[in-house]
Amino acid sequence: METILSLYTTAIIAVGITGGLLLVQLLVVDVVGIMAGHVPGTPVPSNHDNFMFRAARAHANTNESVSSFILLMAFAMLSSAPPSWVNGLSLLYVAGRVAHMCFYYANMKILRSVSFGISLLALLGILGAGIAAWL
Repeated sequence: METILSLYTTAIIAVGITGGLLLVQLLVVDVVGIMAGHVPGTPVPSNHDNFMFRAARAHANTNESVSSFILLMAFAMLSSAPPSWVNGLSLLYVAGRVAHMCFYYANMKILRSVSFGISLLALLGILGAGIAAWL
């Protein structure tokens, strides 16, 4: 008999990858800040031409969406939503977040917005899969 965890292995791995992504983003911001001589605790100037600002915003944006991802994953899994949907959408979310980070770092605004939209659609899909399981 399959357990709930074995049905959603890919989705669980996606949660772990997202945690790793947050860690990488944090390290990038810290290293860039150290190299730039930024004083910890002081605001980073709002300037998209500044890599440290873009790195800090990329990290903050992922941090802002990760709680929704984890809660929606738990809701979908505990609702017995179709594993193929939840697993696929979780990978789409991760791909969107990785692309968002890369495009933010590269200051590619349109592609950054598109990748944000992809990750947002994945979150909505996970929510929809969880709701549909109750209907």
